[in-house]
Amino acid sequence: GFLKRLRPIQTDVAYHKFMAFYLRSPLFRKAMDNNAVMTLRCSLNEQIFSYLDLLLPDFDQQVKIGDLLHLIYAKLELNKRINEELEGMAKLLYDYWFVQFDFPITADQAAAMGKPKLEGKPYRASGGKMTYNETLKREIPEEWRHSTIGETFKTHLGGTPSRENEEFWTPAQVNWLSSGENPSTFVVAPDEQISKLGLQNSPARLLPVGTVILSIVRHLRASILGIEAATNQSVVGIVETETFKHCFIYPYLVREIPRLMVLRTGAQQPHINKGVLDASLLVVPDESTLEAYTSLAAPLFLKIKNHHQQNWELTKLRDWLLPMLMN
Repeated sequence: GFLKRLRPIQTDVAYHKFMAFYLRSPLFRKAMDNNAVMTLRCSLNEQIFSYLDLLLPDFDQQVKIGDLLHLIYAKLELNKRINEELEGMAKLLYDYWFVQFDFPITADQAAAMGKPKLEGKPYRASGGKMTYNETLKREIPEEWRHSTIGETFKTHLGGTPSRENEEFWTPAQVNWLSSGENPSTFVVAPDEQISKLGLQNSPARLLPVGTVILSIVRHLRASILGIEAATNQSVVGIVETETFKHCFIYPYLVREIPRLMVLRTGAQQPHINKGVLDASLLVVPDESTLEAYTSLAAPLFLKIKNHHQQNWELTKLRDWLLPMLMN
């Protein structure tokens, strides 16, 4: 927000884009700390702030540094906005196909209905045959069925190697997540790393790329592994199958989170157990519909993953450059 509020005014002394990063740099923060007034808490007043020394390179260097850092910042923001749009498209696609049941009618379905002209039209809205499912308590397309997460997928609860044993943590060989509360759709970097010995001596299991993970403690949150990783005991992993990919599992799980939140127990650390997730009901579509959906949804999720990966690499580059360029 600060970068957007900074007025684009420049003189031959200070360049606005450089100053936006300089004023947040460790160098300037140290200057503020050294001049802060100690009362009940550390603070600066306007007079002190106006007399702080600025250690600035020449103006041309400021322009080069400021423009470079701003380009990185702008690319990070652009990727975030693109991902928001892509995630909205993916959610809409899933809801359209598996909540409203208005997936496109196939040629075989249209022929079975005796209406070949309906090929490509929305199934339910065009009069596709629906059947009431007693378990789901709702109508679903004919030939579809119900199942549960535990019946359809392999699910794994993580674990934590003993921190008292140094050999379980060094050398750092295996990606490990200490929480499933990842702020982005894809996990592209681990929280920590454990040793192979630590993995062997804990309930943790190395989960493959594409596994959908769910934080089961406090605020439940779903993410997709963009890297191989093990997790701690507050995370359950749902492993993809040959037919059910993360582009189906993830939006399903996101829709289920409000229901699962109600089922949490525990006062200090509200949580659900793995059995609650395993018992969650889901609609199982016919194979051709699922394949058609995956062919449309998978490229969207791949683009989202690539943008998360890009942002992680750009953030590392920015954090590496920033202290050098500001000093």
